[in-house]
Amino acid sequence: MSKRAAELWRFVKFAFFSASAALVEMGSFTLFNELTGWSYWPCYLPALLLSVLWNFTLNRKFTFKSAANVPVAMLKVLGYYAVFTPLSTLLGSYLADTLLWNEYLVTVINMLLNFSTEFLFQRFFVFGRSIDTASRNNRQE
Repeated sequence: MSKRAAELWRFVKFAFFSASAALVEMGSFTLFNELTGWSYWPCYLPALLLSVLWNFTLNRKFTFKSAANVPVAMLKVLGYYAVFTPLSTLLGSYLADTLLWNEYLVTVINMLLNFSTEFLFQRFFVFGRSIDTASRNNRQE
């Protein structure tokens, strides 16, 4: 497979797993939002955390096939979310609670922002040097 085709396939897999993480996030957000009556951010934060854990696990193993040190990779992703989470939470809270935008629309906007920036961050920073090392290690054994 050519490098270009391999990268396209990697992006397709990332998009597929991100879509599954979006289902986890939207499903848990809906449960919190409909069953608790909480404002936006207490519903959004745990839903985001669940989707991040889901997405990281699947993408490390299947998309990036990385044998990199998992705690180090998780710390890098934690760094990304240390920036993304407060910004998206404040933006979401402002749009949903202050401007009274639909909270589901706001969550979808945050998910699209997350998708577009997280792929680049994981591809080039978190797993950049360790892509496909798990599959190479398995072939050498």
